Amino acid sequence: MDANINKRNELLAQTVIKGLNSRNMTGYYAANKEEALKLALELIPEKSSVTMGGAKSAHEIGLVDALKKGDYNFIDRDAYEDKRAAMLAAYDADVFLSSSNAITNDGILVNIDGNSNRVSAIAQGPRKVVFIVGMNKVCGDLDGAMKRARNVAAPINAQRFGLSTPCAKTGACMDCKSPDTICCQFLITRYSRHKDRIHVILVNDNLGY
Repeated sequence: MDANINKRNELLAQTVIKGLNSRNMTGYYAANKEEALKLALELIPEKSSVTMGGAKSAHEIGLVDALKKGDYNFIDRDAYEDKRAAMLAAYDADVFLSSSNAITNDGILVNIDGNSNRVSAIAQGPRKVVFIVGMNKVCGDLDGAMKRARNVAAPINAQRFGLSTPCAKTGACMDCKSPDTICCQFLITRYSRHKDRIHVILVNDNLGY
């Protein structure tokens, strides 16, 4: 990545981390995917039960493969015949992995969900939540973060899952009430009441959607 972009991302990340800290959340900056993987594994003790939503970013840094190969109880919902059972297991997990659809300069996380298993687990349940967030998801304010979640993340994910939504056809949010809509629940995480529960690794890369 260009040295000027690297410098900009590092400086911006420090602003976001300061915002996260003010909200009782902990932020970290990783200069690359390898550093992000190292940080994530330091946050996840061996023997832990670990599960996740559909966090593409966790796959992209190699975290999912590392957990499957390591001494962890990784709850792989794709391996469950009963998907509901896998989703419910997340609420009692030691660690829940996620990305974020967007994050503001001052540390507010924005996530939207169709089945709502991901946003509900972020809000409550797992003892620790570890976010893997590419710097491409940082937005100037809450309005920008909401627009990114609805007009960038949602259309791409709808296309990825083969859903028949207006945004999958147009590439932009149409504020639909389609049966396939993935914009069922919106979660704005502006503060964590429980210290040391939410950890956000900001990665100097374009990750996820």
